[in-house]
Amino acid sequence: MADTPKGMRKGLTRYGDEGFSLYLRKAFIKAMGYTDEALERPIIGVVNTFSGYNACHRTVPDLVAAIERGVMLAGGLPVQFPTISLHESFAHPTSMFLRNLMSMDVEEMIRAQPMDAVVLVGGCDKTVPALLMGAASADVPAITVVTGPMSTGSHRGERLGACTDCRRLWGKHRAGEIDAEEIDAITDQLVPSAGTCCVMGTASTMALVTEAMGMMLPGGAAIPATLADRMRHAERSGTRAVELAREGLRPSQVINPASLGNALTVLQAVGGSTNGLVHLAAVAGRLGIPLDLEAFDAIGRETPVLVDLKPSGEHYMEDLYKAGGLAPILREIRDLLDLSCITVTGRTLGEDLDRAPPPFEQHVVRPRNRPLRPHGGMAILRGNLVPGGAVIKHAAATEALLVHTGRAVVFDSMEDLTNRVDDPDLDVTAEDVLVLRNAGPRGAPGMPESGYIPIPRKLAAAGVKDMVRISDARMSGTAFGTIVLHACPESAAGGPLALVRTGDRIRLDVPQRTLELLVSEDELAARRAAWQPPPRPPGAHRGYLKLFLDHVEQADRGCDFDFLRDGDRPR
Repeated sequence: MADTPKGMRKGLTRYGDEGFSLYLRKAFIKAMGYTDEALERPIIGVVNTFSGYNACHRTVPDLVAAIERGVMLAGGLPVQFPTISLHESFAHPTSMFLRNLMSMDVEEMIRAQPMDAVVLVGGCDKTVPALLMGAASADVPAITVVTGPMSTGSHRGERLGACTDCRRLWGKHRAGEIDAEEIDAITDQLVPSAGTCCVMGTASTMALVTEAMGMMLPGGAAIPATLADRMRHAERSGTRAVELAREGLRPSQVINPASLGNALTVLQAVGGSTNGLVHLAAVAGRLGIPLDLEAFDAIGRETPVLVDLKPSGEHYMEDLYKAGGLAPILREIRDLLDLSCITVTGRTLGEDLDRAPPPFEQHVVRPRNRPLRPHGGMAILRGNLVPGGAVIKHAAATEALLVHTGRAVVFDSMEDLTNRVDDPDLDVTAEDVLVLRNAGPRGAPGMPESGYIPIPRKLAAAGVKDMVRISDARMSGTAFGTIVLHACPESAAGGPLALVRTGDRIRLDVPQRTLELLVSEDELAARRAAWQPPPRPPGAHRGYLKLFLDHVEQADRGCDFDFLRDGDRPR
């Protein structure tokens, strides 16, 4: 059997004459200035996600240069190529809508272009999962480098960082506690440097779970974006990519049920973003691995929250870096992990952990006997309102509201929410349950981070800081509150959320993991018979929007496209 083609001989363009295909490829690549010697080396693709719209990725050119240096030091040829770049604040209607498109771009460009391994460079929320999804589907040896968290800012002596403080201070502005002039001054300090959000938002969460899953060199998740150590980590990743090309270690050999279990355990232990659950389900689905929500809930029951970081705690990502990054977290939960999992180092997770720098006294990662929370950051809810499940980040919720029964105040869409939530005549009290529907994968479309339903202005002005809120939308990992998310099936698909009416009673019981609509089955059946699906948005007859609406799956399956799951990938 012939050897698998390598380097420039990989994936030749089809002209009907393989010799001519290789000849033509070499002729054109030589216009880039390469020598024959360079072209005979292992080719390492470097995914470049730089964009002038993306401050999280402002340092990507420096990272790419460091990666290229590492590749060349190891005897490889680095070749960078662009892909879609997503920033949470610069993606209409939402970056989640475009995550699958980016993942397809990554997958097809890895497959279409000759490379023996690939370095995945990303940072902002949806870019890391999109890179992992694409790489898992292409299944070429791959390693991840994240851009790293931004530095913290300061306002009147108070330390600030995006984006938990963005939400907290905007809430004060809405309540009239901060005027327009001061909120403008605060804006200059919330994002003081390049890098991803410096709290335990989705970007930080995905960095940590990617390292825990074995797809990143140890120590890489928490290094701040602007530090020299971030560049050294990138260089080492480039060097390791050449070794991966020679060894042939592929994502499908690193990402498996056990390593995903490690990632889910870390997700609970760090009080991570609820988005991490959706993204890990999507990555797993690309390899035909189902993600069990009940198993994730069981992990949370025995895994404490150990990381004292906003929004669940007080510190920031640069503090976690100074405390040792992921290693002290893994040490505290070592007995809950599968240490036999192979990582991109070629060693097991246990071996990597044994080689980590020794522990030292720090105050960001709590010891197991003194956790921030005794149980994991998230819980999975079931009940007649969410038969397919829903998630709540109870580590960032108000404890007194975790068991609550209240009257539903329903908003039919994000537009309806915008138009009515601050109406002084809105019939709402602090004991009510705010319900937002038609904000899921299909309904929005794109499942925006609108689950962080604002407290109605008149209640905020009266001092109300939290209420029970329920939706089929997502919530930023930087947000906080007693908020139930990812109601499944979504209302636009006919889920029970579509049947709720203002005035209905809803019972939330997080310790019992239940969410119930207190309406009789006969009444719900009558409402279901009368229900009509919402009309599709303008433009739904063509292009990517049509593809998305026709094929996006529900949150429990990662909101990926149905035709991209099942693990049946071309080679």
